[in-house]
Amino acid sequence: MDAKGPNPAAVAAAIERLGAVLEQAPPQLLALSESDAAAPAAGMRWTRKELVGHLIDSASNNHQRFVRAQQQASMSFPRYVQDEWIAAQGYRDRPWGELVELWRLYNRHLLHVMRRVPQAAFANVCVVAADEPSTLGYHMADYVAHLEHHLGQILA
Repeated sequence: MDAKGPNPAAVAAAIERLGAVLEQAPPQLLALSESDAAAPAAGMRWTRKELVGHLIDSASNNHQRFVRAQQQASMSFPRYVQDEWIAAQGYRDRPWGELVELWRLYNRHLLHVMRRVPQAAFANVCVVAADEPSTLGYHMADYVAHLEHHLGQILA
């Protein structure tokens, strides 16, 4: 199985970027009003609340990968069906400050977990889609890039 994945330096850089994002983004997010948070982000169908909810879902799914994939060389995980998760959880109905705080605290914990992953485990394979095996290191770096992308949409 040929799996894609970045080098350890790229994973380390992503972890450091996550730490910086967690210092900078919460005050910016909390500066948005409840009505702004309830409005769709520019060019998006989801509201800012739903985008933060999507980032919480991403944290939840990746938390499982970051912990479990350390334990064996290859592991399969369920796909994330994003529209169904967003609809089922009703993020539109949640207070903005609570969503931001949940996102912040979950990511503080993920940052702690990511810093503890042994470099040797970066090459372990995570299969989320049968045709797209990728390494734990790839998922860690991609998680941060994904988070940065959506934060850009929310704060635009």
